[in-house]
Amino acid sequence: MYKLIEKTIDLGGGREITIETGKLAKQADGSVVVKMGRTMLLATVVSAKEAREDVDFMPLSVEYKEKYASFGRYPGGFLKREARPSDYEILVSRLVDRALRPLFPDDYHAETFVNVQLISADKDIMPDALAGLAASAALSISDIPFHGPISEVRVARVDGHYMINPTFEELERADIDIMVAATMDNVMMVEGEMEEVSEQEMLQAIKFAHEAIKMQCIAQKELAEELNVEKREYAHETSDEALSERIHKDLYDQVYEIAKTQKAKHDRAEAFKKAEEDYVEKLKAELGEDSEEEVNEMLVARYFHDVQKKAVRNLILDEGLRLDGRKTNEIRPIWCEVDYLPATHGSAIFTRGETQSLTTVTLGTKLDEKVVDQVLVQGTEKFVLHYNFPPFSTGDARPYRGVGRREIGHGNLAFRALKGMVPEGEENPYAVRVVSDILESNGSSSMATVCAGTLALMDAGVKLKKPVSGIAMGLITDKDSGKFAVLSDILGDEDHLGDMDFKVTGTVDGITACQMDIKIEGLSYEIMNQALEQAKEGRMHILGEMLKTLPEPRAEYKPHTPRIVQLTIAKDMIGAVIGPGGKVIQDIQEKTGTTITITQEGDEGIVDIFAEDKEAIDAALKMVNGITEVPEVGKVYTGKVKSVVDFGAFVEILPGKEGLLHISELEWRRVEKVNEVVKEGDEVEVKVIEIDKRNGKLKLSRKALLPRPERKNKPNNPEKPKE
Repeated sequence: MYKLIEKTIDLGGGREITIETGKLAKQADGSVVVKMGRTMLLATVVSAKEAREDVDFMPLSVEYKEKYASFGRYPGGFLKREARPSDYEILVSRLVDRALRPLFPDDYHAETFVNVQLISADKDIMPDALAGLAASAALSISDIPFHGPISEVRVARVDGHYMINPTFEELERADIDIMVAATMDNVMMVEGEMEEVSEQEMLQAIKFAHEAIKMQCIAQKELAEELNVEKREYAHETSDEALSERIHKDLYDQVYEIAKTQKAKHDRAEAFKKAEEDYVEKLKAELGEDSEEEVNEMLVARYFHDVQKKAVRNLILDEGLRLDGRKTNEIRPIWCEVDYLPATHGSAIFTRGETQSLTTVTLGTKLDEKVVDQVLVQGTEKFVLHYNFPPFSTGDARPYRGVGRREIGHGNLAFRALKGMVPEGEENPYAVRVVSDILESNGSSSMATVCAGTLALMDAGVKLKKPVSGIAMGLITDKDSGKFAVLSDILGDEDHLGDMDFKVTGTVDGITACQMDIKIEGLSYEIMNQALEQAKEGRMHILGEMLKTLPEPRAEYKPHTPRIVQLTIAKDMIGAVIGPGGKVIQDIQEKTGTTITITQEGDEGIVDIFAEDKEAIDAALKMVNGITEVPEVGKVYTGKVKSVVDFGAFVEILPGKEGLLHISELEWRRVEKVNEVVKEGDEVEVKVIEIDKRNGKLKLSRKALLPRPERKNKPNNPEKPKE
């Protein structure tokens, strides 16, 4: 038997979230089921009792998985079972990971696994907004050391009102869609997209989310108290305070001077590395070759990193100097180029300091759209963005093993930044694929992708609503003195050694996407507001530099870009264009060398004709228009004689539309046999003279188009003689 313990969270409006434990997965260190409506998430956590000796970091693994059975669906593919994680599952895993990771003790190094599974799904409830709560609750009731609880919520602004965890339908009407993670006291993570909102509106959304999160954290604490949870004891690090003090005393000034030299990334890294290696050799020499003691190089590396972090931060806070010599609000030099790759549909290079993106745009048909087959979401995406981060971009000598979680996350941020500005419908009938290849990286390659993506799209002739730029902001704080510095356009080292990584993208009129990770406690909204305002200044500067290269989208597509023509037909004509078994549309494509797709939107059919040249499109257009055209009385058509009978000929005036050309309508004279005038296969010009209202049958005339012969005058009767 089991003992079930539950806590309920009231979201208002009759909506509730329930956390229960004690029923499922009891051999895990912690397990909970989070319910909302018919949606249920099972979260489990397990942490090894001992840490590996060679590990001095937190080996955390977070997995989010959706079961197709949760919504009564079969997985796609040949095997019909869940396989590798989808991009969506990876993105949810990253959201949870980024909120949890900073809250484990710095000296806790045991392998820890967090698994969240969607086991029951409700079509109206978005499960990703509950995953962070489920993971945190499982950790909170376990004996695993954790400085939580936290929770995550989605906040949306729908029709001018903020709301927590909206439905799918409500989210479609939202102009703000962000996920926020926080503890009772501090915001930890923000990620989402907006429709060009202001900095103040975004801050309001974050504050609104935090109030809801506090209630969810209280419920988790009450659950842990009811279970009398005690955290395990551990000893995963060996400390040597004397060595730490000595390294700080011996190396701080040297490290400070290296940080101040304004060296390039690799030169600076080499200088730091040499300082550490020389110190290790010095310690070894002091022990002597015959000594049984050994230098603990892992401890030296840890304490050297502490010295490096302190020196870099003090340099910024005390002297206002950054590693590359910039001021806190200064942007690195930028250069851009478009049309670098002549065979692509669009291309751009964006280089900012030591970060460089080479981005391409490919324009395709509806058949090229990305198929989305998630448990709760099915459909297609017309716009996709892919981000690649090969090892050579950071000078690493290792093989490229394909796309990882980081690349999916960075690509998704750039995708969300740009997608609202990519037009649809008649303004852009194409499927659009943007690919960013990072060739150099030293800080914020995802923001370089946004900038390069904007330029490449404009180079391709895509009529972007507005250009988008992006910037990564950092933060350095000192609790003791109260000093802080907000950094614009951060370097990789400033991200690693700093307290915040805040990426913001937008147009001249507002923010389109953001991603924020906070690594410290107690970040005030005042500092966050300053970061946003400073980010706006940086974004505008970067956008100005971009527009010097290409101020607006090209007026025309490249000559080698395949063309798409889009036309609208009546819904009841879709079947006629497709034909039985696709025979008609396949015939048109084969004869014209085009690709044709048809989709229904409401009471209309949207036909896209895609081809390499105008002649092919014109030929296909003529054939499609012929099928969809409705014959009109009085209109003249050039038709083909399909068959000849004794009483006339059947003529196809439009594809699939035949009419009777009666023998009496062939010529003005009396025709004895139809074959005297027309034969099967002949092309003949005819006029529609009648359409039967009952059955739609067409009556055609050839003679109506021929000149009518003049009548011969008969002689007058001679006048009778008078009697």
